[in-house]
Parts: sequence; structure tokens; C-alpha cells
Amino acid sequence: MARPDFPRSLAEFQARFGAAEACRGYLVACRWPNGFRCPGCGDHGSYPLATRDLLQCRACRRQTSVIAGTVLDRTRLPLPLWFAAAYLVTTHTPGFSALQLQRQLGLARYETAWTMLHKLRRAMVRPERDRLSGTVELDETYVGGVEEGRRGGRQRDSKKAILAGAVEVRGHGSGRIRLAVVPDLSAATFARFAEEAITPGSVVLTDGWHSFRALGGSYDHRPTVIGDPKNAAKQLPRVHRAFANLKTWLLGTHHGVGAKHLPHYVDEFVFRFNRRRTPMAAFQSLLGLTTHYTPTTYQMLYAAEPTG
Repeated sequence: MARPDFPRSLAEFQARFGAAEACRGYLVACRWPNGFRCPGCGDHGSYPLATRDLLQCRACRRQTSVIAGTVLDRTRLPLPLWFAAAYLVTTHTPGFSALQLQRQLGLARYETAWTMLHKLRRAMVRPERDRLSGTVELDETYVGGVEEGRRGGRQRDSKKAILAGAVEVRGHGSGRIRLAVVPDLSAATFARFAEEAITPGSVVLTDGWHSFRALGGSYDHRPTVIGDPKNAAKQLPRVHRAFANLKTWLLGTHHGVGAKHLPHYVDEFVFRFNRRRTPMAAFQSLLGLTTHYTPTTYQMLYAAEPTG
């Protein structure tokens, strides 16, 4: 059984997923594309339980949750509401704030929209995701603006977060990107970021800053000495374009973000950029319909207060 295709328009989406039964059917088709098989006895026969998101095995009567292990795990909200949220987040290029999502879905409480949006953001990162490869630009910036450091070094503004970034070179354009909030400007920090983001043996383009020198061990590191920091965007245009787009997006859509939640917003930006041409994959990823998704609990989300 082939996985269902992605709705091509809002009208098609509403027609297909306006009822909970349709949403459950989509989840079953995506999670068990070759047909349901009982995890207990291995039998292929099952039937849904009325008013519950469960399949019951015809042979051993074992019940299997359709939503367990997805972003919908243990939700009390209607499935069509979650599907609508995932569709809006997937297809709305600039992204959504919690207030916008509350208005679009007609939710009574802002906190409900905030919780939904942050659970969807947690589903945007796959721990096993492929690393960048080929030729990659790598640099760093501060969220809120590029800091102009002293010649040969960087100055740290303790009020701004440090962001490391890497972008694949694809002709005159950009391939996939990786961005991450990092704790400091040390060589060890950038070596660790590169290890997580870039395939060993790749060509890595950087400026001549000393903290990038450690990259030579695992990569074909090609630094370029840049005398004036203002010229960095000319020497490494793709990664600085990604930095600029992220900052514009944060200010325009979310009107600024607190440091506590910044990593999740950065993950959302990366997710949107890398899946801009594959909406079906993005939609299914948001719902947690991937192999290694670990559901986010409400306790994990509410360890911090809602901030937008």
C-alpha cells in the first residue's frame, strides 16, 4: 500500500481531513503502509474501536494506539485540529506565531496554541538526520546582528546568543543548511558543531579565524583571511544569507525570541528551509510519522513559560 499523497490545496485538505475518521485512516496508512500487523501476535487482522484512537487485533485482542509515538500522543484535542495545525505550519512559508495559530484555528486559549506549536517544533529535528556534504561554507554570527570584532578575533556580547551555521554550496545557490546555538567561540565548540553537521572529508570554507583551524584534521579545510569583517558576507555569501534570513524571520514573524526558546525557533527555520520543496515529507515529519520520533510531553514543554 503506497503512502497517501500530500493535499495540494487548502480546499483539498479540508475535504480530506475534516473528520476524525479520515485523520485516523491517514495515520494508519502512513504508519503501516504494508497493512497493520499486530505487535503482539503478528496477525494482520484488526478493527478500530469506536470513539477511541485504537486498533484491536482480531486474533489476540491486543489494542494498539494509532497516535502513540507521534506528536499526537496522549492528546485530548480533536485529530482534525492537529492536522490543520500541521498543514498550516507546513504550507505557510513565513511561519506561525502562537497568536496567529490561535486565531487561524479558532482556539479559545492562547496556551493551547502555544503548546501545539511547540510540540510541532520539537518534531522538526531528527537525531539521525544526514550530515551536509560536498563543499560547505561555515561561519558564526550573533542573533540580533553581526558583531564587528577586533582584527584577528571576535568580541563577545553577553546579551546575544552565538549561532554557528553551515550551508552546502550548490552551484551559485545553496543546498541544505544546519544552524545551532552554541555556548562559546572556542575551537572545541566549532569542531563539535562541524562533527555533528558535516560529513568528514567534505570541503569546508571558512574565514581565517583561529578557532576554525581545528577543522583541518577531519575536513579539507580551506580558510580565507578576511581583513575587514564587513567583507565576510562576500567571501561566504551562502551562510551569511542564511543568517540574514533567519534574523529577518525571527523579527518579522515572531517579533524577537527569548534565549530559552531560541534553539527551537532555529530548528524550525532549518526545517522549513531544508523541506521547502517537499511539503509531504514536512507534513508527515511534523505529525511525528517518522521512524525514530520520540513524543514530547507537556511537562517538557511547560518547564518554561509560554513566550510566543
